[in-house]
Amino acid sequence: MIASARQQWLANPRRDLLAGTVVALALIPEAIAFSIIAGVDPAVGLYASFVIAVTIAFVGGRPAMISAATGAMALLMVTLVRDHGLEYLFAASILTGVFQIIVGLLRLGRYIKFVSRSVMTGFVNSLAILIFLAQMPELIGANWQTFALVAAGLAIIYGLPRLTRAVPSALVAIVLISGFVMWSGLDVRTVGDMGAMPSTLPMFHIPMVPLTWETLAIIAPVAATLAFVGLLESLLTANLLDDITDTPSDKDRETRGQGIANIAAGFFGGMAGCAMIGQSIINVTSGARGRLSTLWAGLFLLFLILVLQDWVAMIPMAALVAVMIMVSIGTFDWGSMIKLRSTPFQSSIVMIATTATVVLTHDLSKGVMLGVVLSAIFFMHKVGKTIVVEEVETPEAGHLSYRVTGNLFFASADVFAASFEHHGHPTRVEIDMSNAHLWDLTGVAAVDKVVFRYRRQGAEVRVTGMSQASRTLVERVGKFEKMHLPAGSGAH
Repeated sequence: MIASARQQWLANPRRDLLAGTVVALALIPEAIAFSIIAGVDPAVGLYASFVIAVTIAFVGGRPAMISAATGAMALLMVTLVRDHGLEYLFAASILTGVFQIIVGLLRLGRYIKFVSRSVMTGFVNSLAILIFLAQMPELIGANWQTFALVAAGLAIIYGLPRLTRAVPSALVAIVLISGFVMWSGLDVRTVGDMGAMPSTLPMFHIPMVPLTWETLAIIAPVAATLAFVGLLESLLTANLLDDITDTPSDKDRETRGQGIANIAAGFFGGMAGCAMIGQSIINVTSGARGRLSTLWAGLFLLFLILVLQDWVAMIPMAALVAVMIMVSIGTFDWGSMIKLRSTPFQSSIVMIATTATVVLTHDLSKGVMLGVVLSAIFFMHKVGKTIVVEEVETPEAGHLSYRVTGNLFFASADVFAASFEHHGHPTRVEIDMSNAHLWDLTGVAAVDKVVFRYRRQGAEVRVTGMSQASRTLVERVGKFEKMHLPAGSGAH
């Protein structure tokens, strides 16, 4: 345990600290922007980002992943804040955490593995596009100096690694661009133009809402939606970082950790948040692999807004836009577009549908749920065709014998029922299901349908070779066994 803790915290402290520094700088404008989206004071987003990042560093299941206030969550809070006020948002954030802890205790986080690779690719590509589009307000209508600074920032970000990787190039770009703007006095937008930053530490605060069923009815639907979207984005981001770093993560621990972090945020004047794919990518591409990077990102964020806020306010947005453009370019799976023709048609449809839905609706949950549903439909359609019914030759006249192979469930039931020959007048029919498995009520009903059709023709029907699980299902809900139970029809 001590060795594992040392590996997660102190394996490479220098890289973790440098990466966390870059992340903290990138968090400030994002947190302010998301606060504005939600209709609350910038302090709410900044406090949330600090509290969530520090908390998740200890209780999360994915080292080096960054969690804070996010746009996906902020969009869901607008109506609640507008109609009921800030205190109800704090209460909803706490309830969001409670829901997420319950999901974690039920160990449901592991089921993220059922999200297909095509949905994951669509998720990644859509967020890369949204990250890029989020930079457009800083560029549309901007002066030429802003574009020149963005270009210079990108040149530093992509050019410096050719010379040295000792320091994250994104951090160097922010420092150099900021220094140049302060020295030259260029008229460009800065972080200070986005909103005022808080000047005091976050304080413990119990939401001032009445403890009534009416309050619960107001916040519960919002909290449930926040919990779902937050876990979805967090677990998918964890999967992405697993692939990038080639290291595993504990999805159930991450689920519980997100809940604990959101409860803490609600009690310290912040709003609920989740994992941030952009900042997480910045973190790992800057060399971070341990929990220290996440902890330092949160602590340094607080240091920046309380101690260095005058300096931070002078950081040009162009420098941060350059960093986020780098993130969007690096996040997008360009190979998925190059291989579009060679990829199976169904997989391409799922990926494109997921990407398009998220980009058009700015709602991660809708895109991913559509992708999951399409994947399930395509999978069931494919598996439904794998049921095979073969007629086996027999020496006896009037005796039909069939061998069934595959999975019999609602998607394959029609194929199964249509595979039997019901013409003529057989006297005896045997259906061997040694290589088949019954999965649901529709599958059992399909067997009933075939058996009763033969029996109406006067044939004796034997269903043999069923597994114990299939027999148990038939005994519970089937009809043909209860009306006519032939000897020797058990599993063998």
